[in-house]
Amino acid sequence: MSDIPPDLDWIRAAPEDATGPGPWFELAFGEGDGEDDPEAPVYIRETSAPEVVVTTNRRKWDAFVLGVQAGEFDHFVAGVEGFEPTPGADD
Repeated sequence: MSDIPPDLDWIRAAPEDATGPGPWFELAFGEGDGEDDPEAPVYIRETSAPEVVVTTNRRKWDAFVLGVQAGEFDHFVAGVEGFEPTPGADD
């Protein structure tokens, strides 16, 4: 983990009313060559194993988030209790 900056500001991806230790995903956005640098690093970890960090870049992270919003990954959780398909995703 030596290439992971020690001073990252980790953001927990959990509902506002969430309690307890999770496990939750946490994200940290690294510095790049400017505020909108598509190659700036994005770090992802889980609270139950914070020493394991996955690194991607802002361009790939943004594409993933847009895919989630568009329902492109809904088939992975079909049948899971509490899952509601993304409106309009099957259009």
